[in-house]
Formats: sequence, structure tokens, C-alpha cells
Amino acid sequence: MKRLALLLGSLLVVSAAASAKEVVPAPVVVEEAPVQIVEKEVIVYRDKEEGFRPNGYVDLQYRYYGETEGKDTEWNNNNNYSRIQLQGQINMTEKQSLEYRIRSYNSLDEHSNSTVGYKGGDTETRLRYFYNHGLVGDSKVNLTSRVHYNNTAADQELEYQARFDFADYLFNNDFIQTTSFILAPKYGYGWADDNGANYDNRVGMDFYSTYTLPWGFSAEFNLYATQHFYGEDQEFDNPVKNEDKNFTLDMEAYIYNTTNLYTNGNYSVDFGFEGGYDAYNWSQEKQFGTTHKDNANYSLYALPYIQLSYQATDFVTVYAALGAEYRDWQVSNQNSASHWRWQPTAWAGFNVAF
Repeated sequence: MKRLALLLGSLLVVSAAASAKEVVPAPVVVEEAPVQIVEKEVIVYRDKEEGFRPNGYVDLQYRYYGETEGKDTEWNNNNNYSRIQLQGQINMTEKQSLEYRIRSYNSLDEHSNSTVGYKGGDTETRLRYFYNHGLVGDSKVNLTSRVHYNNTAADQELEYQARFDFADYLFNNDFIQTTSFILAPKYGYGWADDNGANYDNRVGMDFYSTYTLPWGFSAEFNLYATQHFYGEDQEFDNPVKNEDKNFTLDMEAYIYNTTNLYTNGNYSVDFGFEGGYDAYNWSQEKQFGTTHKDNANYSLYALPYIQLSYQATDFVTVYAALGAEYRDWQVSNQNSASHWRWQPTAWAGFNVAF
């Protein structure tokens, strides 16, 4: 019995030890505080993009024309007179702009025989409105509409043009840059100030081109082809021939140069030159010359000058210039030009950009 008791006691001790090994401690639960994400408002400051604002320029100029060399021969009837010119451009929107030019001529000689055109004391007003339609389809051709109005001493004219600019298709290299190359079908109407029957319906095609050349040179070449339909018969030819229509072709060809001679701060002195055909005129009916026996005439000129400019502010430029114009003053036929003489000229003015 004693042995049995010891045996049972040993078994109980071993069983308790085995049970102790199988005890797994209860897991400890740690409660974490909830994470709160707070988003702060971020303010980004950006420069405000400036949209289009109207801009342009205004130029006011006074110009003096002196006595033509050999004036007593009456090769040039316009001597010793002045011209006040106001011109400028307003870019009203990104697509619309308005150009204006007003010229007033005044004689400075009480005994002057200035009787040619509107240079005897009259005013000429020219207005041009442009609307840029942008590129035509997928091409590089830019289309602009132009409405032109001009009022001289004796008549007025109104004209519409659709101007197709092909400049991006033309040659551009280190020597020559084509800045414009425009074909412009047109319709115009001209009438006398008395609003009578002596009107002129016009249809045709104009060509305009400008080029930038090296060493300060630039060039311009224009052609104007016009079919006229008159309200009243016009006198042509000699003996007199009356026609109610006529076809004309006019050409302008100019070359320009500006070379800086001296610059010091806001002051600059430049040599300038312009000259060329101004213009060559051809008419289907003979209408040129004192006896209407020529189909064409032309006038050539050269104008060298020295100009002093002062940049008063970032937007205001004041300038003055002195030069002389060399021209064939007498109306010339298609075969020759005559009576070349100098006429001194000077001008001063200011230009304001806005």
C-alpha cells in the first residue's frame, strides 16, 4: 500500500508538470488611438496671365518742302509749302485694327502758283480697317479683309480687299526675308464730291510684297491691276476718244536703307534713303501727256536724308530730319524721263506708342 501511494503521488507530480508546460499565456491587447489625418488648404499664388489689351501708336509730323532747283522753269508747280500729317494705328482686338492718316497741305508763299492736286491747301483723309481671319484651312496662307476709304480734295473712294498672304511659302534665307507676299482681289467705288453721275466702279487684283535685305536695306514691290467702269464717258486719246471703261496697271518699286551713324544714350543719328518708281502707270486707253498721246508714264525719285532721334521715354520718340528729293518732275512718257531737279525738304515730329 505504501508503494502504491508513492506511485500515485509520482504520477500526479508528472501530470501537473506536463499540464504546466501546455499553458499559453493570454494575449495582451493594446488599444491604439485612431490616427486622424488633417488636410490643410494649400494656397498657390500665380502671376495673373495678361490678356490682350488695345495698343498702337500715334505719329504727328510737320514737313516743309522748299524751292525746286530751277523753279522759274515751272518743272514743279508745288514749291515752298508745308504738310501736317497725323497718322497711326489702333489694334482694337487680336484680330481687328484700324489705320488712319490725315494730311493737310498749306502754301507758304502768297504768290505761289501751286495748283496741282490737293497741294494747294486741301486735306486728304485715309482710313483702313483690317480683320485677320487667320490661316485658310490647313495651309500657311493668312487671310485678312481690308476696307479702305480715301477722301481727297475732289473725290472719294471706298474699296474692299480679301488679302491672301503667301509669305510663309516664299524663300527666306540669310540674304533675303520675304515679310509679305499678298494677292488681293478687290472691288472699289469712286465718286466725285458732288455725288453726280461721274462715278467709277472698279474690280481687279492687287499684289503687295515686302522684303528685308542685308546691311539695313529693305524693298517693296506692288502691282495694281484695275478694270474701270465709268458712270459717264471719259475723254481719252487725241483726237478725243470717249470711253465708258478702261483697264489700268500701276507699279510701285521702292528700296529703303537706314544706317546708324552715331548713338549716345537716348540720342541717335541715322542716314536714310528711299527711292524708286513712284509710280509706273500704264493705261489701255491713251491718257498721259499734255496731248493724251501716251499709254504710259512713270516717275522716279531718290530721297537721301539725315535724321536725329531722341528716345524721350520708353513710349515717346522725338525726331527731326533734313534731306532733298531728286525727281523727274515733268510728266514723262513711257520712253524717257526729263527735268530732273532737287527739292529740299525737312520734317520733324514725335511718335507715341501705347
